[in-house]
Amino acid sequence: MEKLLDKEQQKYLLGLARQTIEHYLKEGKKPTVNIEDEELKEKRGAFVTLKVNDQLRGCIGYPLPYRPLYETIMKVTVQSATQDPRFQSLTLEELPKTKIEISVLGLPQAIDDIKKIKVGKHGIIISKGPSKGLLLPQVPVEWNWNLETYLRHGCLKAGLDENEWKKGAQIEIFSAQVFSE
Repeated sequence: MEKLLDKEQQKYLLGLARQTIEHYLKEGKKPTVNIEDEELKEKRGAFVTLKVNDQLRGCIGYPLPYRPLYETIMKVTVQSATQDPRFQSLTLEELPKTKIEISVLGLPQAIDDIKKIKVGKHGIIISKGPSKGLLLPQVPVEWNWNLETYLRHGCLKAGLDENEWKKGAQIEIFSAQVFSE
């Protein structure tokens, strides 16, 4: 398990995400920031989830550590707010009602036994061929899913038959540190 972020780092990243959305919606670009905290410069995977009135409004992220965490947060915050294909772009009027949730991910690990999946602790990535679907660990808790329902939804997210997890789809698990405003 990667090192957990402390409360100050979490607060900073949530503030950075909100500042990034506001700046992007007003100026059409991300703000320039100067990061002192070395841990926030480490490459980490992360997702940003946006909700307005408790309804999902955008959720995009990178499961793998491609870039420094603060850059990942800024990039996926803009994508969640403006490029999630399921939703219209977030507006400045919606921003005060928007709740930001950040999930900082551990590295995915392939598993060969679904008994290794702890619902509520592990996120899942299900893949077969070019199809891939990811669900964050908080999703099955929010929907009160058991393990089998979680796996079925992972398959559907990948665009696969809901029972593909029984038929040779690859399953990976990952941990996440989840925090929100």
